[in-house]
Amino acid sequence: MSAAAWNWAERRERRAFLALADGTVIRGWSCGAAEDRLGEVVFHTAMTGVEEILTDPSYAGQIVVLTMPETGNTGFNGEDHESAAIQAAGLVVREMNPPSNWRSRETLPEALSRGGVPALAGADTRALTVMLRDGGTQKAFLCATGDLPPEEAIEKARAWEGLDGQDYASKVSTPEPYDWPSKAPADAPLAVVLDFGVKRNTLRLLAEQGFRVRVLNARSSAADVLALNPASVLLSNGPADPAALPYAVKTIRDLLGRVPLMGICLGHQLLGLALGGKTRRLAFGHHGGNHPVMDLRTKTVEVTSQNHNYVVDPDSLDPAAAEITHISLNDRTVEGLQAQKFPAFSLQYHPEAAPGPRDAVAAFARFRTLIG
Repeated sequence: MSAAAWNWAERRERRAFLALADGTVIRGWSCGAAEDRLGEVVFHTAMTGVEEILTDPSYAGQIVVLTMPETGNTGFNGEDHESAAIQAAGLVVREMNPPSNWRSRETLPEALSRGGVPALAGADTRALTVMLRDGGTQKAFLCATGDLPPEEAIEKARAWEGLDGQDYASKVSTPEPYDWPSKAPADAPLAVVLDFGVKRNTLRLLAEQGFRVRVLNARSSAADVLALNPASVLLSNGPADPAALPYAVKTIRDLLGRVPLMGICLGHQLLGLALGGKTRRLAFGHHGGNHPVMDLRTKTVEVTSQNHNYVVDPDSLDPAAAEITHISLNDRTVEGLQAQKFPAFSLQYHPEAAPGPRDAVAAFARFRTLIG
């Protein structure tokens, strides 16, 4: 790695900083785009998968803090993208390293700069993680340029609307319908995906189950979906607050009983709302690749990947409408639902992420069986 790439002057001066709404200022040096950005700060406990994390549309509006102290070693290759671009609002790391990986095509700072995404290195990310764990998720301003007084950055963080009540799914959803490549024959069952921020591996796994796959915009109506005569519908993952998507809840209600449904993450929360439940915010969310989840029906435990700040409130669910099928063994929150009267189920975690490595991927086979 060249001397210029090490940013010796920036490391020495520590002009870049992260300003939290509570008044905390964490200094470091810029290792991404020379852009300033607002976002909600969350910590992520995974040791690998930085490319997948940053390109997951579920991270739109969020500044990701990595607890793993060494970052950048794997580089960026483009093949592991979960969407077309980096979706996170920003990144905070302890050490940004040059890549040492035969699959790497560019460094992580190069990818961040190309994508216009700021990043801060040199931060005590584990101290920041403890702060977020104890005090909850915070709004923040990542000042990569160092051109703003910290006091002004703090005020910007406090004034930002945050993610509550915000529809980010519409921002990351596909503007136009498209077909995902599949080797399935022309008469194979069609799975329609409502794209609230879908990950590419979800589409790959649907294709592996023998589906033809059609992806629609988040605001598509039930009539739009049913006009395609689908065999099933997948409600995808996505960012921000499920309560801000009443249009999606209406679409799901209109689809219940007319076509089998599966929900993932945000899609799970939206199914919970459609079944009469409510959602609430967690203090600091679930973000990592090591979350244990129990299937209450089989008593088996899966190691799961998670990224969400909101959950379905179990007390709001009518047992006659929805059965709780999975719970988190960390905090007992709802991780899975089964509709009592309709062929529809959902999972709060990401079965396509395969951290176990394949503990949860069987969910797609279960989805396939719903169509007979």
